[in-house]
Amino acid sequence: MTVTDAVQVRWEPSQALRAADPELADLLSAEAERRATSLQLLAGENLATEAVLAALSGPLVDKYAEGYPGHRHHTGCALADATELLAVERACRLFAAEHANVQPRSGTSAMLAAYAALLRPGDVVLALSLEHGGHLSCGSRANFSGRWFQFVGYGVREEDGLVDLDQVRELAHVHRPKAIVAGSISYPRHQDWAAFREIADEVDAYLIASAAQTIGLVAGGVAPSPVPHADVVVAATHKLLRGPRGGLLLCTGELAERVDRAVFPFIQGGAAMNEVAAKAVAFAQAGTPEFGAYTRRAVDGARALAAALAEAGARPVTGGTDTHLVTAEVSPLGVTGAEAERRCAAAGLLLGKCALPYDSASAAETSGIRLGTGAAAALGMGARELAEVGGLIAELLGGTPVDRVVPRVRELARRFGAGDGR
Repeated sequence: MTVTDAVQVRWEPSQALRAADPELADLLSAEAERRATSLQLLAGENLATEAVLAALSGPLVDKYAEGYPGHRHHTGCALADATELLAVERACRLFAAEHANVQPRSGTSAMLAAYAALLRPGDVVLALSLEHGGHLSCGSRANFSGRWFQFVGYGVREEDGLVDLDQVRELAHVHRPKAIVAGSISYPRHQDWAAFREIADEVDAYLIASAAQTIGLVAGGVAPSPVPHADVVVAATHKLLRGPRGGLLLCTGELAERVDRAVFPFIQGGAAMNEVAAKAVAFAQAGTPEFGAYTRRAVDGARALAAALAEAGARPVTGGTDTHLVTAEVSPLGVTGAEAERRCAAAGLLLGKCALPYDSASAAETSGIRLGTGAAAALGMGARELAEVGGLIAELLGGTPVDRVVPRVRELARRFGAGDGR
């Protein structure tokens, strides 16, 4: 099976699972049914490939391999070592990085490791403000980042929604941060990594690239790489990479030992070796021409989706997108982001409410929605189908009854094998 093949056989629990735990088997069967009758448009989710799923359930699922290859704390790790070295080598080759750490269990864990490698508690960090699309790990007081470090937030310009690099430079010179974080969870345009590097050098700061959302696009050749510019790149291996849920760190050779020690033993013990194996699969698949075509389809689909929403009266942030992300203001259609999320979910279109920069609505309601085309593109959907999806969303937000939209959503799901495509 290739990275773009769709498996048309519905998932079913094994006899062993059904016999051991029928209650859980029923829940998993219901999840498979939910996927098969809906369309996944959440920006942070994707469909792992069949090969990735096979590696996740392989013999390394219960292997304890605390430490690093050649330096484990338990015996019997020779093949686990070979697997991790393969994943590291593939990640370095795919992203032209000097060093990779494939052990983090999530993107947030990887960000914690990046901070631990470069910072000390109390250091000043400059990052995109949470209100303008920054991640929780960029200064939220509910998160370790906001409790351990002093975050200063920069933003986007109100007139066009683009990152205000003049403000970034001014704040950097005023606050002299130890590190600058570039990247966002909802910014639909490419980051100017070179400009951030220049500003970081002016104030002798580290540059951390937060690339969880876009690293798959980098692998596919449709987004600029942060690797030549950043000291440390923090990424996730699910989302556009279509790997297992997990984190990834790329860094310079000079920082390799500090980054590795920050992951183990500082933030976690033994890595999940089945996830490391699945990451190795994902890195190999992401280096193929088929994966490049997949990422181009995701971007083309996002642009068509944004155009369809704009035609219906919604306002895409920044006027469109360069990536798989679409962030749009829906208040012109007379609904809040939360209401848009509810109406679409009832019809089987799964997207997320999103607070927008300079949003006048509450954080609970919001004025916007955030969508991603990664899963739809994985199923083979392109610009035409995603323009159709945009039209269905517009109908729902315009007041079309849900029961009139549900059959059309299910037909799209049936045609493209949603929930089954691997």
